Amino acid sequence: MDKIWEPISIGRMSLKNRLAMAPMTRDRATPEGVPTASNATYYAQRATFGLIVTEGTQPSDDGQGYLLTPGIYTEEHIHGWKMVTDAVHAAGGRIYIQLMHVGRMAHPSNTPHGRQPVAPSAVRPAGKMMTASGPQNLPEPRALSAEEIAATVRDFRHAASCAIAAGADGVEIHAANGYLPHQFLSENANRRTDAYGGSIKNRIRFTLEVAAAVAEEIGADRTAIHLSPGNTLNDIVEGDTAALYHAMITQLAPLDLAFLSLVQAEDEELLRSIRRAWPTAMLVNRLNRPRADIAVDVDAGLADMASVGRFALANSDLVLRLQRDTKLNEADQNTFYGGGERGYTDYPTSTVSNVPAGMAAPPPGRR
Repeated sequence: MDKIWEPISIGRMSLKNRLAMAPMTRDRATPEGVPTASNATYYAQRATFGLIVTEGTQPSDDGQGYLLTPGIYTEEHIHGWKMVTDAVHAAGGRIYIQLMHVGRMAHPSNTPHGRQPVAPSAVRPAGKMMTASGPQNLPEPRALSAEEIAATVRDFRHAASCAIAAGADGVEIHAANGYLPHQFLSENANRRTDAYGGSIKNRIRFTLEVAAAVAEEIGADRTAIHLSPGNTLNDIVEGDTAALYHAMITQLAPLDLAFLSLVQAEDEELLRSIRRAWPTAMLVNRLNRPRADIAVDVDAGLADMASVGRFALANSDLVLRLQRDTKLNEADQNTFYGGGERGYTDYPTSTVSNVPAGMAAPPPGRR
């Protein structure tokens, strides 16, 4: 596991180790999507990770699907996130804001404008959405027009600019897990017959346009992308996954983005193929990997950084716990989404580490 503690340079950042905190929705922003002092405490507690990637953050009103998720497209959002990034930087950390447009994975009662969800096509996904009045069936979305697709690309560009204004080190485009870019990639969610549907070349177009626009706005070395090949979450059927991601990586590579974050499922050959084709840094998150395997991909050269979720959620001092081989806290699933400090900022630090340097909280101020 020694290599994971080596420093690394990614994009504009010099990182102190190769352990990244994966994006995890926690539903603890204000109803207007503004981050709070509690959010600042949560992220600053985890500043010993080489890199923090935040929870999914909507780039527009249409991009919101869940209750109490943060946004990054208004002045209020910028001020809230500035409190978070200042706290993380003061504690010696680095932080990317993940831009997440949920597309059809939404319910009107969870959004500020109460509108029907938008998607590549008017195809209702299976499943329910939690709302303030309880779980409700996901509604049929409205297909975006070509003009609205262009406007959505501009929303991502604007959100990226806002993230940099808020002090983020960069942004990660969420193109995974069944959200809007992934919906465009997928055969069952995207039934368009125009330039954004049908062939693989057309289905990858939206994601490529978003990545190019964001990179142009804030610099490729502050832009990353999150992919999940083969992931069926949120009622997704990609079609020919290997061909799809070969085309995607081939077209993304010339942008020279800061890094690619990959959720790895079962196709090891595809992982190796992507690794060979990707020109910059690569983060790999293996869901439900045991503690003993956290550094395996970094040690094998398949990843430059290891990205972890639940371990980071429950152990703000995970870096020191791993280095000293001390026991880990178990994550409390009952407090994953919504609520207050319990299960958020109150997980105990190791008795060995106490509260290590750089971990102090700032003063008050899966998906």
